[in-house]
Order: sequence, then C-alpha cells, then structure tokens
Amino acid sequence: MLYSRNEDKYFTPASNTKLYTFYGGLKMLSDSIPSLRYVERGDSLIFWGTGDPSFLLSHLQGNNAYQFLKASPRKLFFAHGRYKGGIYGYGWSWDDYNDYYQAEINELPIMGNLLNVSAKGGQLQVSPRLFDACFQSDTAVTTGDFRVTREFDHNVFHYPDVPVKDDYQQQVPYKINTATTLALLSDTLQKTVELINMKMPADAKTIYNLKTDSVLKAMMLPSDNFIAEQLLLVYSNQLSDTLSTKTAIKHVTDTYLTDLPDKPVWVDGSGLSRGNLFTPRDMVMLLQKIYREVNNQERLFSMLPAGGHSGTLLNAYPATDKPFVYGKTGTLSNIHNQSGYVLTKKGKVYIYSFLNNNFVQTTATVRKEMEKIVTQIHERF
Repeated sequence: MLYSRNEDKYFTPASNTKLYTFYGGLKMLSDSIPSLRYVERGDSLIFWGTGDPSFLLSHLQGNNAYQFLKASPRKLFFAHGRYKGGIYGYGWSWDDYNDYYQAEINELPIMGNLLNVSAKGGQLQVSPRLFDACFQSDTAVTTGDFRVTREFDHNVFHYPDVPVKDDYQQQVPYKINTATTLALLSDTLQKTVELINMKMPADAKTIYNLKTDSVLKAMMLPSDNFIAEQLLLVYSNQLSDTLSTKTAIKHVTDTYLTDLPDKPVWVDGSGLSRGNLFTPRDMVMLLQKIYREVNNQERLFSMLPAGGHSGTLLNAYPATDKPFVYGKTGTLSNIHNQSGYVLTKKGKVYIYSFLNNNFVQTTATVRKEMEKIVTQIHERF
C-alpha cells in the first residue's frame, strides 16, 4: 500500500458492489451461463428457471435456451417456485419502480423484465406487443413531457394526452407474475406453455445460454443492475434447488472473501441499496483477488469500463490512444465512487479505490478530482 486515508471506514459503495458480484461469477460459474434446468417425462418437457438474465435479452442475443424450448416436440410445462425472495432487493427505493434500472427480480426473466416503448408516426410502439392493450391515455393530462408510467401493482400503463415525438424512447419495468411469464413464453415460442407444481429433482439437466464473460461484461460496462441481481440467483442455482440472493452472497463471502481486512456488509448484487457497506481497503484487496483470479490482463480489462473509451468511464477520462484506467464507478444521490486499475507510463499497474460519500457539491466536481489524481499517478509513476 502506497497511500491510504480512511481505508478502514465503511462507505456506501453504490455500483462498486458489482465488483463483488463480478468476482462471485469468476469463482462460481463455468464458461457458460446455466439458463434452464429440465426433465423429460413421457410426452412432457418440464423446466425450471435459474435466474439467467440473458434469456431472450435482445442486446445479448441469448437464444440457446429459447431454441431448445422452441425445437422440443414435447408439451412444455414451466415449474415455478425456485426463487425465494422479493421482487426488489433489500433497501431499494420503492419510488424508482418505473425506471429501467430497477426491473423486478424473478426466477425466469424474459427480455430483461422490461418493455421497450417508442414512437413512429406519432403512434406508440410497444415491445413485446402482448402489452399493447395495457396502455391507456390519460386525457386529464394535456401538458408536460411524454412519459409512460406503470401502476405500481399492475401492468396498466398510463401516458399523457400530448403529442409524442418520433425520437421518444423509454424502457419501463413490467410487473412480474406467473400468468405474465406463461403468456410471454407462449407468445414468443408460438406454442402453449402450461404451469406445473413440481419440485426440481436432483437429476434435472441443464441448458446453457451465453458465455459467462459476455454476460459479466454486459453487467460491468453499462453498470446493468438487472444483470447483477439475476446473476446472484444463477450463483445460488449452483448450490441448491432454491434461488436466493442471500444464499449466494453468504456463499461468496464465507467461501472466497474470508481474508478481507474488514467483514463486508453486502445485501444486493447491483448496489442500488444503501444497506451495502464496504471499506476502501476491502475494495483494493478484492480488485487484487480479481486480477489474480482472471490471470490475464487483456481478458480482465476487456470486461471493465475503460477510461475515455467505454462503459461508465467513457466520459470520465480523455480519449487517449490507449486507455490507462479500467474500473468501476458507483453513483447514488450524494455518492460517487470509483475503483479499479491504473496503468502508468513506467509500465506498472496500481489498484485504487475512491469511496466518496455524503458530499453536497456536484458529482462532476468529485469526478474531476478523481480524474486529476488518477491521471497524475499514470504520468508520474
């Protein structure tokens, strides 16, 4: 350690929490994401979810599990009930329910558990189309910006009676329930999927979807909360027939993180909760463990935001010919953190962690100061 300040103090990490989720994936998953568990019984194919976030997620093209169900000549039955937890993580802000970054958690997510709403020729375009009938114009609202708002407990979506521009884009979480899952599966597969109440047997087989690295990268670069939360369920799938965020966190902490200087307070996968509390020296040691676990700098850095080039560090540093900083940001109100690796002109690699909490100046001010310090390290060391 070259320099430390308040290194043993606990801070709210925000999306720096995803580094813990990232490390859990490196330790617990093979090269591909388990997507479905299944058994074949006579003319029936019975399947269970694993929490796989890549299932029918359009920008990842995770279609292997979908094609497996599509091609099966058997009757399809979805067995639900593996997930033991709430639709939101511990300590999440309930009033963010309508925002894309807080999709609900479940055992078989479909299309990111989000609706894509856009406009063409002044008309709304909804995907999946199955939700078309759920949209209602609020004729009492005739001013303001065009924005879709879902009712908190129902898949009823309201929009104001104002013109919608063709460049309008919005992603809105839909309300998770078993009936909606069955309807979406049946509509997408173009074949009937029925419900069955059946405990998953020990001999259930596994269908894998995407490469693990591609899903971890999709979580880290844009700081995708949905992928982070669902991955914890995928980790618990490796442990038992129950999907549980708490089980996954406890396993990673008790099995792989017992040597951290301070015991982390870790409650969700994404960092949306202010219940997470980590120390800077824990973050530094975690980054060291990640570096050693991957044991391939090119592979590791390809999965992380790069200063001035990609992800959440795209605008945090100048666009140099070659990035010199790779890491993870974390932002909530009055919180802005950054932890990662900085490459120096002398060819060294340094690990750093800034956890900035409870400030009242602008986030841009804090970001600029971190950029200045990290850049100086790059140039002088």
